[in-house]
Amino acid sequence: MKAAIVTTAGQPPVYGDFSEPAPAPGKSLIRVSASSLSHITRNRASGAHYSADSALPFIPGIDGTGITQDGRRVYFLLPEQPYGAMAEQCLVDAGHCIALPDDLDEVSAAAMAIPGMSSWAALVERARLRGGETVLINGAAGTSGRLAIQIARHLGAGKIIATGRRTASFGDLRRLGADVTIPLVQDLNAQEQAFTHEFRQGVDIVLDYLWGVSAQTLAIAAAKAGPEGVPIRFVQIGSLSGADITLPGAALRSSALQLMGSGIGSVPFPRMLAAIQGVLAAAPEAGFAIAAQSMPLAEVARAWAADNDGARIVLRP
Repeated sequence: MKAAIVTTAGQPPVYGDFSEPAPAPGKSLIRVSASSLSHITRNRASGAHYSADSALPFIPGIDGTGITQDGRRVYFLLPEQPYGAMAEQCLVDAGHCIALPDDLDEVSAAAMAIPGMSSWAALVERARLRGGETVLINGAAGTSGRLAIQIARHLGAGKIIATGRRTASFGDLRRLGADVTIPLVQDLNAQEQAFTHEFRQGVDIVLDYLWGVSAQTLAIAAAKAGPEGVPIRFVQIGSLSGADITLPGAALRSSALQLMGSGIGSVPFPRMLAAIQGVLAAAPEAGFAIAAQSMPLAEVARAWAADNDGARIVLRP
């Protein structure tokens, strides 16, 4: 079968021939319809993600949509190695498949599942969002952040604050449901003043997709300006702006700031699947929107080199 194949550690995959997976008890043989080129797929393929497996060669792609042998349309997660989702077929544990709603197409489902899960799991499983609470999304201009705005509103957030560097997108963020937008292109003093103002108004949950300097400034502002004894649940999801921050111990001792992460390991796998199921089931009625660019699997090299910040690239065999 045709597939994208990682043959050398740290190098992009190449398009070529790979042996077909054989049916096995308890496994579903999936004819792949679409597979998203997500950040986690890139990082696992390069060996940079903490959940990566180094065995070579292998087919990248941790999730996708497809058709089972009995004709069901499904979303699937974590195919059996070395058969990733970027191939004509893959083998998946039967318990890792979710039926697709009839009115949700395969490309949209593949594009939104992982980024949508990141905020759904963070809000439901980690932060335990309650209706009417205020959510601040740090890094809301990207694909995951835009979905996070929509999902937070759908789950009952009362007020949504969005930060981002691409100020030209702020009109779109407000149309998606953000009540307040804060640019991350201003100097740190101006950022801290804007953050402090919002924390004084009341922020219950922070979803952080960036880490780095903006997250550090946010955490310190939360500790300084948050109401005494009132918890602020700071959920770390991604680290696009840096792997580390410097946080004074006094910021935690002097406030009710609660730091936690959301991802593979902090959320049990069955609950991650439940989060994805929640996103996909809600998507048609809630009207979740995601920009997706469909490309042929044969063009995986070009897709890998492309900048997919504006739209989620989805590969189709």
